Amino acid sequence: MTFPQVATDVATPDAAGQAIRLLEGSRELAVDVEADAMHAFRASLCFVQVATDQDLFLFDTLADGVSAQALAPLFADPARTKFFHAAGGDLQYLAEAGVRVRGLFDTHRAATLLGWPKVGLADLARERLQVELAKEHQQSDFSVRPLPPEVRSYIADDVRYLCEIGRQVREECRKADILEEVALDCERLCEEAEARPDLSEFRPRLPRGSMSATQYALGMAIGAALHEKRLQWAEAANVPMGRMLSNAAVAAIAQRAPSAVKELSRLEGVRGAFTREHGEEVLELVRQLVEQSRAGTLQAPEEKKGRRDPNKKKREDALKAWRSEKAAERKVTPSVVLPNALVEDLSRLGPMGAEQIAALPFFGEKRARLYAADLVELLAKFPTS
Repeated sequence: MTFPQVATDVATPDAAGQAIRLLEGSRELAVDVEADAMHAFRASLCFVQVATDQDLFLFDTLADGVSAQALAPLFADPARTKFFHAAGGDLQYLAEAGVRVRGLFDTHRAATLLGWPKVGLADLARERLQVELAKEHQQSDFSVRPLPPEVRSYIADDVRYLCEIGRQVREECRKADILEEVALDCERLCEEAEARPDLSEFRPRLPRGSMSATQYALGMAIGAALHEKRLQWAEAANVPMGRMLSNAAVAAIAQRAPSAVKELSRLEGVRGAFTREHGEEVLELVRQLVEQSRAGTLQAPEEKKGRRDPNKKKREDALKAWRSEKAAERKVTPSVVLPNALVEDLSRLGPMGAEQIAALPFFGEKRARLYAADLVELLAKFPTS
């Protein structure tokens, strides 16, 4: 096994061109990205790290003339394997930069489908290569320049060993006969990767079953108004909105509608510093909405209402029970048989023929061969109304 010993900084267009020419000679790339999401209201892509067995490059995407888009042709080539670990967030940042990934092998997803109890990158490096990775810099501010040496080493190590780890995990998937299922999951991750969602889109999670219609409408109105406020406060302070006020805290305030500072400060996720700075404004916002609710003038956020299928939940429960049985027979994890996304698709669509099932996105030839007939029979028990 060989690993790149030196990490090369890429901070100029010329350096980027030279690095890409070297990377073009490899059919396997290890990739990771870093952003300042823990430190800024609107996170920026700060680094794209790319490694082979010989070379390791740190593309500084905050440097003038260095863009992730320069890597787009390499990343879009499906014949060139890109090893990522937990690619979901990385793919979002790359999509936002106009870069699409094809040929993904996500070591985190693969290890999860293998049913391994520990699937973190540090766990895989320790167990597969006897290498210890330092993880104490995960929440560092990657926009700082110059990057502290220990943080630079940390981001380099995220890809230094990943090609070899990826090959070993892929081989274990081959032995377990789940390579096709892993490939389909990785393909779905790439296909569905979108830029980060609009921050203005938010709905608090409230326990609707334990709230009256009036309480629920009030809670949703408080949640919407409070979310709008926290965006303003977070942008002014240039901090992530979740550090200003978490989603759990918004939901707790929306559900309880506090009327006093002491009551507000006791709610889940509401920090003392936040209460001191914004507590009175929160209480005034809640007071106004409570008065509107009592007066019958409250305008709650509109909810999207679709035609309800009473059998959807029954299908979902039946599919999950069925996949557990099939997984036990194959000695694989249930998500190998049917990932949650396919459970959702099948439970939503209802009864259909084998050809329709086989044609579902990311279903695959093996699942069609092994399971389509069973699924036709199972879904037929729960017709659409």
